Amino acid sequence: MEKRRVVVTGLGAFTPIGHNVEESWQAIMEGKCGIAPISHFDTTNFKTKLAAEIKDYDPSLYFDKKEVKKMDAFIQYGLIAAREAVEDAKLDQMTFDHER
Repeated sequence: MEKRRVVVTGLGAFTPIGHNVEESWQAIMEGKCGIAPISHFDTTNFKTKLAAEIKDYDPSLYFDKKEVKKMDAFIQYGLIAAREAVEDAKLDQMTFDHER
């Protein structure tokens, strides 16, 4: 197996215990759990009643209405975390190779 080095240049997180890296890390340090009763849909006909849902999420804080309609929530979560990572890395989007 070929060894490859990886460099983490920025962090991003959008989790059930925090909407950014700082909130998520603080919740981890406090021992908080993101698992709770499912609230996004009716679980009456399901055995599982618990999940790690993103709580208090308002997509309008991150995307315009058109974008929200085009993307499932999991894609929105990934984009929010990716934006935070790019900001944290202090990357200038105009200077890096978008083809990579």
